[in-house]
Amino acid sequence: MAEAVHTTCPYCGVGCGVLVTDLGDGDYQVKGDPDHPANFGRLCSKGSALAETLSDQSRLLYPEVNGEHTDWDTALDRVADEFKAVIQEHGPDAVAFYVSGQLMTEAYYVANKLMKGFIGSANIDTNSRLCMASSVAGHKRAFGSDTVPGNYEDLDHADTVVLVGSNLAWCHPVLYQRLALAKKEHGTHVIVIDPRRTATCDIADQHLAIKPGTDVRLFNGLLAHLDGRGCVDDDFVQRHTKDFGIALDAAHLGGAEIATLARDCGVGTADVSAFYAAFERSEKIVTVYSQGVNQSSQGTDKVNAIINCHLLTGRIGKPGCGPLSVTGQPNAMGGREVGGLANTLAAHMDFDPVSVDIVERFWDAPAIARAPGLKAVEMFEAIHDGRIKALWVMATNPAVSLPDANRVREALAICPFVAVSDCVPTNDTMAFADVVLPSTTWGDRDGTVTNSERCISRQRPFRTAPGEAREDWRIICDVAARMGHGAAFAFAGPAMIFAEHAGLSAFENDGSRDFDLSGLTQLDPSSYDALMPVQWPVLSSDADGCARLFGAGGFFHVDGRARFVAVHHKSPTHDLSAAYPLVLNTGRVRDQWHTMTRTGLSPRLAQHRTEPFVEVHPGDAAAYGLTDGGFATLTSRWGEALLRVRLDDSQRPGSIFVPIHWSDTNSANAVIGRLVSPSTDALSGQPESKFTPVRLCAFHPKWHALLVTREDVDVGEADYWTTITGTACSITTMAGTGEISDWESWARQRLGGHNSEWLSFCDPSGGRHRFAALRDGLLTAAVFISPRADLPSLDWVQTQFGLDALDDLARAGLLAGRAAGDAFDPGPMVCSCFSVGINDLRRAITQDQILTVDAIGEALKAGTNCGSCRSEIQAILDAELPPVICDSPHQAVA
Repeated sequence: MAEAVHTTCPYCGVGCGVLVTDLGDGDYQVKGDPDHPANFGRLCSKGSALAETLSDQSRLLYPEVNGEHTDWDTALDRVADEFKAVIQEHGPDAVAFYVSGQLMTEAYYVANKLMKGFIGSANIDTNSRLCMASSVAGHKRAFGSDTVPGNYEDLDHADTVVLVGSNLAWCHPVLYQRLALAKKEHGTHVIVIDPRRTATCDIADQHLAIKPGTDVRLFNGLLAHLDGRGCVDDDFVQRHTKDFGIALDAAHLGGAEIATLARDCGVGTADVSAFYAAFERSEKIVTVYSQGVNQSSQGTDKVNAIINCHLLTGRIGKPGCGPLSVTGQPNAMGGREVGGLANTLAAHMDFDPVSVDIVERFWDAPAIARAPGLKAVEMFEAIHDGRIKALWVMATNPAVSLPDANRVREALAICPFVAVSDCVPTNDTMAFADVVLPSTTWGDRDGTVTNSERCISRQRPFRTAPGEAREDWRIICDVAARMGHGAAFAFAGPAMIFAEHAGLSAFENDGSRDFDLSGLTQLDPSSYDALMPVQWPVLSSDADGCARLFGAGGFFHVDGRARFVAVHHKSPTHDLSAAYPLVLNTGRVRDQWHTMTRTGLSPRLAQHRTEPFVEVHPGDAAAYGLTDGGFATLTSRWGEALLRVRLDDSQRPGSIFVPIHWSDTNSANAVIGRLVSPSTDALSGQPESKFTPVRLCAFHPKWHALLVTREDVDVGEADYWTTITGTACSITTMAGTGEISDWESWARQRLGGHNSEWLSFCDPSGGRHRFAALRDGLLTAAVFISPRADLPSLDWVQTQFGLDALDDLARAGLLAGRAAGDAFDPGPMVCSCFSVGINDLRRAITQDQILTVDAIGEALKAGTNCGSCRSEIQAILDAELPPVICDSPHQAVA
């Protein structure tokens, strides 16, 4: 067996270490790296399934120009010529790059250098603008730098951990497991502040389901409370901070009485009192926050409201203390380091004259940008109105992920030239590309990433890039050379780029800048390849890195003091109305990632949430005539979507939740970006993705269909459809209002049954039809049609595609639409890590009398890897057994 390659996971900002072993014949073994400090061997369901996502069939293999395959020279010449022509005629601000937290730091670095140093514009922004720009702005206002003070180890030491707008269990499962273990071993007090009762609440001692958008009000109240209770660390505040009085005055303006602010936040007075008391008494406290804080028109103020409370009590930069921003992408932090945001320069520098001069001289830049460029939403608006005429999109899908996605698509269609670098052959953005450039991705690319705790790790290749795919850094450097800047981009490999990146961080850095890699400037290719995970700053005097900052002050404002920031509660940009009475909240699901170009390749990851959906409180559902498993049309001022309805009393009444992952590539009308308001935070430019006024309307199809095939399906006239990857098959769920006169012809057209053995069952009066096509006894396609949504279990159907041949019993089952004889249907997936379905769990509970979550884990392994499904297992226990028998959630949690 080959030696395992140490690399990192390509998903969230936790930055887990991964060991990959080549088993031969294209198979790989993926395990967590027990020595990596981010995860110590743990992986979530997505990371555990990485080996299932390495198929070359899903990859973009060759460059394309105007939809035709071409060679690299032709494609690169076209990109360079188009950019040069636009710059010559319209100036450097008429071009733009839109990049991604999926890029390696080295590619990020050269893209930023080309745009800001040699093209002469700052019009480069990143999709990380959508997830953590408010945190960047808040850090800089408070600390004078974009510095995360603490690390993951603080979760182990804290007395109390407050999770604000963070569904850690689903979005950062490895950190969730770490916190759950700390709770079990040390009794860590856990408080969740979130309008939704998420899976994370499974380990919570308290859940504050605050009204969306009231975070500033809640934390301003906490600041006033802590001051009134004498919880001020006077020495820390006096020696290391500034402007406390101004911030405290602002906190009192809205009224600091607990009863008043509890009413404003939509929670009970006792709940707020309990939260404040826990913060007050906890010497060691960590506040973890994520998109629920950042993705707001007041996101930066929310961040500073949280930081203010930690500065007041001096609970920052010490073991078990501090605010901790957890990022959504594997290299959002790396992008921040190199200046991937339009309003920053490289190495955490800004557009002040001193920093511009430093970068200009270090790069020997002929056309240094001297002012910030356009942030993401502004950038696409500038494309729409013709100010930007050439765009290069790298490793992201803005036609899906940006708010007001219909207008984004209009902008892409209008733009005279669009280049796209990506690893997949199709996505919604690529439809607008004039030039398509195949890039490497996880498994075949080489570079570094930085996770949410400032830990730099290597991402190493363990397979050969397919087709003609090239590294992103190389593609960018090749275009730079064709634009006349070859000498400045003559890098032999990522190690050389990293050394320059580290060199710039150290250049004329006398300790006044937080980002300093002076201890890594001398890395040669061999030592770069062997680089172990390390937290920056990494100084020449301390190459082991730095775990925490600010415990004893040392902030990066000129006077060395942190700033309290006066913040005031403001209502979201767009109010609710009779026409749009509900709050749309967007987010992620447990087993999928972004627009599913990778996770969508794994059959087991597809089984947990198989369709795009809207979660609605039962009370709201009754008011709008919605039923569980039915359909609803969602409409906002900007667009609409058609989704499956899931009734869920964990929703706050008046709010609905929709995941972000589905696109036009895998669904009919489920791009949630079409609905999302384009409003942004005035300071950070981050879109308000957690609060869009919408309305709901029931949708009643006349027919429903489930198609399971080995080939792609023609969805035809379906109003609703969505496709997922199954085991040895593709699964498409459809529904429509159109009249179908001949269902058998309809089925043959989609199943290719004309040259196959054909099985059929028809009940015209009942509207039920079932068809299957076989070749040499092997099932090649099946379709089940009903006037109601009572279609067969996906899990059972796809098992039929794993059989070499169907016997009479299996054929009878297909025509009956259910498992025949003693065949067992595991049911919808609950534990993706170990492929445990809901019927597996029910059988273990009712037949085998396995009555706790831990006992189920021992018997079936469910819930023992990433732990994200434990709350669902507990809910199944609660449903199957009398309450007196079932353990409480807290007793059952590991």
